[in-house]
Amino acid sequence: MQADANAAAPPAGHGPAQPLSAGAGAPLTGRMRPPGDKSISHRALILGLLAKGRTTIEGLLEGDDVLRTAAACAALGAKVERLGPGAWRVDGCGVGSLLEPKDTLDFGNAGTGTRLMMGVVGGHAMTATFDGDASLRKRPMRRILDPLTQMGVRVVSEAEGGRCPVTLRGTSEPAPIEYRTPVPSAQLKSAILLAGLNSPGRTVVIETEASRNHTEKMLAYFGASVTSAPDGAHGRRITLEGRPELTARDVIVPADPSSGAFALVGALIIPGSDVVIEGMMMNPLRIGLITTLIEMGGAIETLNPRIEGGEDVADLRVRHSALHGVDVPAERAPSMIDEYPVLAVAAAFATGETRMRGLAELRVKESDRLAAVAAGLDAAGVANRIEGDDLIVTGGAGAVRGGGMVATHLDHRIAMSFLVMGLASQQPMSIDDASMIATSFPTFRPDMERLGARFSAA
Repeated sequence: MQADANAAAPPAGHGPAQPLSAGAGAPLTGRMRPPGDKSISHRALILGLLAKGRTTIEGLLEGDDVLRTAAACAALGAKVERLGPGAWRVDGCGVGSLLEPKDTLDFGNAGTGTRLMMGVVGGHAMTATFDGDASLRKRPMRRILDPLTQMGVRVVSEAEGGRCPVTLRGTSEPAPIEYRTPVPSAQLKSAILLAGLNSPGRTVVIETEASRNHTEKMLAYFGASVTSAPDGAHGRRITLEGRPELTARDVIVPADPSSGAFALVGALIIPGSDVVIEGMMMNPLRIGLITTLIEMGGAIETLNPRIEGGEDVADLRVRHSALHGVDVPAERAPSMIDEYPVLAVAAAFATGETRMRGLAELRVKESDRLAAVAAGLDAAGVANRIEGDDLIVTGGAGAVRGGGMVATHLDHRIAMSFLVMGLASQQPMSIDDASMIATSFPTFRPDMERLGARFSAA
């Protein structure tokens, strides 16, 4: 990256573990704006790389994951500059005009950045190696590599099971394909569409369950011809016309609902809490958690709905509520896949049983999140069980004893979720490492402490 390189450069890796505890104290009160949405931040940088001209971005999430994507864009030929907090500028190369990277593209813990950039590289005649930290190296990439190889991309090398490090040889003539995704995955869909940008034909992705549509919306915003039509009861058929001329645009990144989820759930479970969360993205494919919490009896009021950066946005007023258990259908999973750990925390304080169905995708996140959540609940003394791909939590008054130490497995969402639990449990909750929280929410601790949260070194 060309300017302010120290601010923009990704970290070298995780340092010493930073144990942290959270204990019950004051109610959460006040206003908070979560950091910029991680999904939008990744895509804004990537579309800036692929567009001709200068893209300006406001509200970019400056977490480790997104900084890795910024560095990768620079390595592929873009001029990437940080102008100030959350303000960035990308001078793009245009589709078909990227440069082959001189070094390995190190994505740290960023699964989204890795998978989307595999699609970008796949659509260009270049060789690139993708790698990351110990957590990323455990995450499967085969689901991305399979459709890319159908498009003409060659997998030069890969670790066992299609894992990083992976070296790809892309093609300047990606074959137009019609691909039905085996699982609802915005990362998979996006990789195919990004590779299809340089295809001489039409690329079609069919989903049986609609996943996040940020890539389609941003592609259209930058000038691509992309359509999305219903397919079946819950699916979508996305069609992209190849070789558009993408034009640089200004992007305002809305607040990340996955990060806002922690203050949201905290306010619901801590007595006396009354919090306004500002600028929350309300894209219908991202509000599964809000829908579920309202079904559980959560007092969540929508204020000032508006459009920012092409996305639905609103402020949310959230107050302490008496929650009750619900059955969360499997088809809701794509709209809240990153929020299940913190939903499990809410379920621990809800009267009765909450069943979260169809969580197979949680097994291949930054950690095996399904197992990690169950282990965290065990550490807090909360009754739970896993049946197949379902997680069942039995909660209620006095159900959350707390007092345990949770193994985070380098997973930022596990870390933040169980810290939130500690703010309302009978005894404090501790996590073995808070260092990786910076991957998605660098200001988590000070933002929550301003609302009244109490954290201390474990």
